[in-house]
Amino acid sequence: MASSLAVLAPLFALFATHVVVADPDMLQDICVADLTAAPKVNGFPCKASSAVNATDFYFGGLAKAGATNNTMGSLVTGANVEKIPGLNTLGVSMSRIDYAPGGINPPHTHPRATEMVFVLEGELDVGFLTTANLLIAKTIKKGDTFVFPRGLVHYQKNNGKAPAAVISAFNSQLPGTQSIALTLFASNPPVPDNVLTKAFQVGTKEVNKIRTRLAPPKKS
Repeated sequence: MASSLAVLAPLFALFATHVVVADPDMLQDICVADLTAAPKVNGFPCKASSAVNATDFYFGGLAKAGATNNTMGSLVTGANVEKIPGLNTLGVSMSRIDYAPGGINPPHTHPRATEMVFVLEGELDVGFLTTANLLIAKTIKKGDTFVFPRGLVHYQKNNGKAPAAVISAFNSQLPGTQSIALTLFASNPPVPDNVLTKAFQVGTKEVNKIRTRLAPPKKS
């Protein structure tokens, strides 16, 4: 019995490793997401096969550069299951990120996926931080690829004088994004002032100033 367990242990370890590094494996050919259905259990319910067509597997939104005239000077265009219902259960997605000169995709994490970027145009300073606070950083140019490990804080900054763009690939149909600044200073309800002032060693005035700058514009 003990010898059998010794043989099986590595297999259990391999299986456990597999299930935590990407979305669960699919159990059918396709499961086109019914984005209007509820409830959702670790993904979207499948819509009826009779209602499936080619548009469920198509998205043309990555072909053109997005507008970068915003505070950060960047725009992320996602091609995930919310845009391509046919990605449901397939465990992959993409994005296009455009950067104005000086633009930044600010520090953020993807809790459900590793990200790999391919530079279409321009030059970017990129980096990620390990849990030991080690910064892994590099300047990447057109044709280069860089990887950001799952769940780690990372960023991209265009320090050039020309626009830049990348295509990102993820091993999740919906990788999720948590922007560090927005998560802490623009949450609803807000993180208590005494938590932020203590964590960042600043006063309440500084916290409120940051909140004001990060608050989404009011709808007219």
